Amino acid sequence: MAEKTKLRRYLTKIDSASAQQLFTDCLVIGSGIAGLRAAIEAAENCNVTIVCKGALKDSNTWKAQGGIASVLEEADTFQSHIEDTLKTGCGLCDEEVVDLVVRGGPQLIKQLLTWGTEFDLIDDKVAATLEGGHSYPRVAHAHGDETGRMIAEALIRKVKENPRIRVLENFYAIDLLTNGENNNSCTGIIGLDNQKGTQIIWAINTILATGGAGRLYRETTNPEVATGDGIAMAYRAGAVLRDLEFIQFHPTTLYIAGATRALISETLRGEGAILVDNQGRKFMKEYHESAELAPRDVVSRAILSQMRKTEATHVYLDVSHFNKKFFKERFPFISDLLEGFDIDISRDRIPVRPSAHYMIGGVKTDSFARTNIDNLYACGEIAATGLHGANRLGSNSLLEGLVFGQIAGKLAAQDATARTTSQKHPLINYQIPQSGRTRLDTDDVRNSLRSLMWRNVGITRTEQPLIEAKEIIMFWQRYVMDKVFDNPEGWECQNMLTVCLLMTQAAQMRCESRGVHYRMDYTEIDDKNFNKHIEISPSSETC
Repeated sequence: MAEKTKLRRYLTKIDSASAQQLFTDCLVIGSGIAGLRAAIEAAENCNVTIVCKGALKDSNTWKAQGGIASVLEEADTFQSHIEDTLKTGCGLCDEEVVDLVVRGGPQLIKQLLTWGTEFDLIDDKVAATLEGGHSYPRVAHAHGDETGRMIAEALIRKVKENPRIRVLENFYAIDLLTNGENNNSCTGIIGLDNQKGTQIIWAINTILATGGAGRLYRETTNPEVATGDGIAMAYRAGAVLRDLEFIQFHPTTLYIAGATRALISETLRGEGAILVDNQGRKFMKEYHESAELAPRDVVSRAILSQMRKTEATHVYLDVSHFNKKFFKERFPFISDLLEGFDIDISRDRIPVRPSAHYMIGGVKTDSFARTNIDNLYACGEIAATGLHGANRLGSNSLLEGLVFGQIAGKLAAQDATARTTSQKHPLINYQIPQSGRTRLDTDDVRNSLRSLMWRNVGITRTEQPLIEAKEIIMFWQRYVMDKVFDNPEGWECQNMLTVCLLMTQAAQMRCESRGVHYRMDYTEIDDKNFNKHIEISPSSETC
């Protein structure tokens, strides 16, 4: 092992000599489907520690409504699922990865059943529904529209039953620790436990499963924890990031002025819900032949366009033709949500508008979940595996988390058991320059940043707003990035600025429209110049 362990973070006051030090074979950062599945797999061969920013249930997985896509019926085929995924990905999918994930799905879903996931069944078989972009009903769901919660609960039970897995909730991972002059080997993390203070966790292998970054936008379906911390940590450690310009906006989130945005699953459209504008006119056929079942990026742009045409803040989902009893049984969460706002589906339409939903890009990995940093793996929404290309096929994300969580956990454990020799960890060397600038209201910076991203780096983009966003973010960085913080709110703010700047740069670099990235000044796909991934790392990017 090299003689130096460096902490790149210049934003926190840490006395590494007095910090509590923990040791583990495999460290998992995050508690969504990918992190939980990785921990369960790794624990078959080694000791595992899971750290999560909030509670175990605070993840995008828990909030996922629609379902998990997989070939479950004899009439369906792997090839059909593969082709649907490739078509939606607009030329940037890794076909090897697509094949790997699609073929791995059925067995892992059956495993979830044996672990107690309460999927909805028909004649003792997992029921499946149709979603936009799929050519066959293959989306499994649980308790109607509570699929993510049901899967998460089953995985959390497995985690809690396993004596080899230690869980640290309310633990904020501040930074990855790396070894060597080129930071080419990950040795663990430094973080803050709400109860025990600063802690260093040394790990033979570390798995990043920190989830998405929807909270970088004003309008989002994501929980408060989804602020892109894992992407920022990986970037500082020297990881290669890929496809950051591709963030998927969910077309339909409940729009009630002043209320928190809530996801209205696209499965409603799969079951026959119709989009109408504020005049009650159907409009999706004007934008795509598949109408309500068009890919999410098409539906999101169509809604945005129709809002502009009608000078409205939202459009509506019309489900008045649904049987109320069926609706309540099929979509219990959404039904209760609407009732809470006195929306009666038999007479009222559901007000909706798009919101930031899923980060397609992230930390580049290979088909074994390995990053370019030794001993560092990534899986789930934080990873750019090549499955989604330029646009995610609906309900492929839970599938990806399940498949790559298993892969990452298995390989990390195998490597940890192969390297059982004790490791000597030197003191952390770091310097924190003291800022002479005034104190900042980080809440104000965060709110302004999220509004800027929604306005300038949102569903549609053009050159000048992207340039403006980049300049504003860099200006804010001058006053925020040199501050000394000792709380998660400050660190989150700095992480958000880092990731937003990189996303903006990637969006500016891709001068074409492809998948979820839509440039109004370059409206066509440009295969000659951009049939490729945009990659950024500290050694290559210039922003």
